[in-house]
Amino acid sequence: MTDYLADVRRYDAAADEAVVDKIVKHLGIALRSRDASLVAASDPSELATVRTSWLGRKLGVEDDAKAEAVIASVVETMKGDHNKQRVTFYYLCAKSLGKLESL
Repeated sequence: MTDYLADVRRYDAAADEAVVDKIVKHLGIALRSRDASLVAASDPSELATVRTSWLGRKLGVEDDAKAEAVIASVVETMKGDHNKQRVTFYYLCAKSLGKLESL
């Protein structure tokens, strides 16, 4: 858990540990696989999964253009990271939508 929190805090120094913990619990067993714990930002099917599963189902974003804009913004923010941690990616998506409190 501390590794996830440290990674998120690289982008948001004031990140709430409880919010990060909720994302970790949401992702559950998927985080055990290195491949599944990362977001492949260059893979359109991976980003479609983020849009559908995280932004659509969990955060309730129904507007595809809005979802695409959020994803593009997070990809740009994390462009310096070769390995984009899924927890951090999801956190930044929720933060950009103002939905951290609803997690």
